[in-house]
Amino acid sequence: MARSIDYGNLMHRAMRGLIQSVLEDVAEHGLPGAHHFFITFDTTHPDVAMADWLRARYPQEMTVVIQHWYENLSADDHGFSVTLNFGNQPEPLVIPFDAVRTFVDPSVEFGLRFETHEEDEEEETGGDEDPDGDDEPPRHDAQVVSLDKFRK
Repeated sequence: MARSIDYGNLMHRAMRGLIQSVLEDVAEHGLPGAHHFFITFDTTHPDVAMADWLRARYPQEMTVVIQHWYENLSADDHGFSVTLNFGNQPEPLVIPFDAVRTFVDPSVEFGLRFETHEEDEEEETGGDEDPDGDDEPPRHDAQVVSLDKFRK
């Protein structure tokens, strides 16, 4: 098989590393100035940990805001955890970076969007299993996202 450079996955890892660095800095020093984050993630990801009532309310995806009130923010190579306030009810969340779909800091018009091509691959193969038994992980592309949908 011919070897090729998988720029999509390399970019994907680099952008997740950027998010990790930002969250580690904010965990240690707090949010500077007007910075704040909208983070959308896949609630169906098996490593997401969240309250059952939140998962029932957001069965596919959820957007959280890290801005005025948050506690216990930490990040590592796999993801981040934070306690957020939902209607005066603090709830801890554990979110792996692989579950993150968008990361936006509207204060500086910065945003990232992560897309998976699982749906595209299923359409191409008709959803059949791989006859060779080679279970490749889904391909991911990373893109800079338009901030228009986050503007008020």
